[in-house]
Amino acid sequence: MPSPGSAQESAPESVLSSRRSKITPERAQELYAAVLELLRESGYESLTMEGVASRTRCGKSTLYRQWGSKPELVVAALHGTRRMRLTNIDTGTLAGDLLEAARTIGEASGSDTPLMHALSHAALQSPELLCALREALILPEVAAIDTMVRRGQGRGEIAADLPGAEFVAAQLLGVMRARPLLEGRYADAAYLTRFVEMAILPSLGLTAGAPES
Repeated sequence: MPSPGSAQESAPESVLSSRRSKITPERAQELYAAVLELLRESGYESLTMEGVASRTRCGKSTLYRQWGSKPELVVAALHGTRRMRLTNIDTGTLAGDLLEAARTIGEASGSDTPLMHALSHAALQSPELLCALREALILPEVAAIDTMVRRGQGRGEIAADLPGAEFVAAQLLGVMRARPLLEGRYADAAYLTRFVEMAILPSLGLTAGAPES
């Protein structure tokens, strides 16, 4: 038989669980989208729970009950909106895969790059935020590009021990982050396509055309 103390301890947990269940998955996605939108607009330091509440017409107390703090809400938003845009790319050739990846990444650069820049400084000071940022925006795309390279090696398009193969993801994703700093412009689909054609494919001994039989 539970002691009075244990009953008292379990009651708040039940109340908290009940309160948290009021936010549906659909509503959570709306809140996450608003958080990321505000981050792109104003940066991490300017993001407030009050601002999220106002943008989403949600009670500030509801946000605090559900997530506790701004960092926790941002981490949840990153995890909750994790995308796997490159995983279904399989054109049959490594060159085709990388060109399609470049187009896909470039089309999202206008939203992904501001988000990365908004969170970069804060993430370096918060291991949890950095982990969420990497898991949401970086690691899925690195894994997908590495898979493309391994498929190309398996088909014999490039040597299994080609030294530059391990740097393909770093090149493609790195230039997306770097171009705004270097040139003041996003690395859009056209730019990334040219980058793949002129820099990455030649380093792998490939061209944008069909592979030699």
